[in-house]
Amino acid sequence: MTTEALTALDWPLLAGALLAGAGLGLMFFAGLWLTVRRLAVARHPGIWLLASAALRFALALGGLLWLVSRGGASAGLVGVLGFALARWALARRLGPRVAAGETRP
Repeated sequence: MTTEALTALDWPLLAGALLAGAGLGLMFFAGLWLTVRRLAVARHPGIWLLASAALRFALALGGLLWLVSRGGASAGLVGVLGFALARWALARRLGPRVAAGETRP
């Protein structure tokens, strides 16, 4: 990539897209966590699961499409990167605990 191409990028826009994608990811996976916890006591777990999935996907897809409409494909891709980073960070933070002396797979 040339120097001109790097200076042509709108870095504040891309930073905002990264943060927005991370926020969307946090909301998506927090909703998933709440749904899984609620399923055991829900009166109609199937309806709860479908409604939660529809809401989470609509939120994530709508947010990412909004990023693309405002900043183009590069903002959308950076938003997806932020979404994936949020998933990775939550999995590392909330994943299974590792006993002393063991390594994480």
